[in-house]
Amino acid sequence: MKFFKVLLIVFFATPFTAFSQRFFAEKSQIRFFSDGIVEDISAENTKVTSIFDAKGDIAFLMSMKDFQFEKKLMQVHFNEKYMESEKFPKSSFQGKISGFDPSASGQQPVKATGKLSIHGVTKDVEMPGTIEVAGNQVLMKSTFKVKLIDYNIKVPQIVWQNIAQEVEVSVDLTYRPL
Repeated sequence: MKFFKVLLIVFFATPFTAFSQRFFAEKSQIRFFSDGIVEDISAENTKVTSIFDAKGDIAFLMSMKDFQFEKKLMQVHFNEKYMESEKFPKSSFQGKISGFDPSASGQQPVKATGKLSIHGVTKDVEMPGTIEVAGNQVLMKSTFKVKLIDYNIKVPQIVWQNIAQEVEVSVDLTYRPL
């Protein structure tokens, strides 16, 4: 009987203890999409490093050179002409998630507030998203807009119709316990 009581305590306490820890991004995907008049541009980075904890603290870091494009020439132009990836190799976010209840089931609407750094410029941002707890994983998604001018990303006049001045960024992270 004593063993049964201990087992019940461990069983019911596990979800609460599990969420007092940190989570590491097991799978990551950050995509951006530029709706250009002449041509759409999209790329994907699956090598994002991120940590999240149940108190809502979150941080991610990624290399700009890890964005993959359908056309290799776009990737070269992205890194050399627009993002200047040699000079500004990383992008990061550090902030806090509000609206997350680790004991709730199903998808929860949340908001991330913090500092987004791109192209050597750091700005305060607020991004909507969702979090879902699935077993021992935390699934996080967000879609938001980034204005190139806010991060001193210059688009030459000759190609201004090819590249939107505002790009859509989609974040899809799957966390596991650290």
